[in-house]
Amino acid sequence: MPDFPKPGILFYDVTTLFAAPEALREVVDRLADYARSREVDYVISAEARGFVLGGAVAADAGAGFILARKPGKLPRAVTSVQYQLEYGMDTLEVHADAISAGARVLVHDDLLATGGTAGALCGLVEQAGGVVAGCAFVIELAFLGGRERLADYDIHSLLVYDSE
Repeated sequence: MPDFPKPGILFYDVTTLFAAPEALREVVDRLADYARSREVDYVISAEARGFVLGGAVAADAGAGFILARKPGKLPRAVTSVQYQLEYGMDTLEVHADAISAGARVLVHDDLLATGGTAGALCGLVEQAGGVVAGCAFVIELAFLGGRERLADYDIHSLLVYDSE
């Protein structure tokens, strides 16, 4: 989707995947297989598209699910992180008690672009004393360098685009 959400941005839309039952099942199975191989206790995802697959992957892998939300959306004490997006700044929050020390957490999002959102999620996990067991994505836009930004973590992407 060209020029979404801002002019000059080429947005990769995964919502059509959600409408195709066989494709959706395949993606959840493959991401859950990766989660199990990393022996995760939790999957953490950012709203909104990350929630669609994150909860399903967690359930399939036998893990808990942690919601990372925009400010003001969670009812208890939170931990937050501000981060740079490809097209601006944003903030994510998790409940302060969501991640126990030493918990193995899979960071999941639908898309790895510049690595800003995933990096913020990794920061939230580590700030709470958890361990980032890996990062899993449906699509990776390799030409935007997100993998390099997340070089300290194991990265698993189902589909990689090397150029626009």
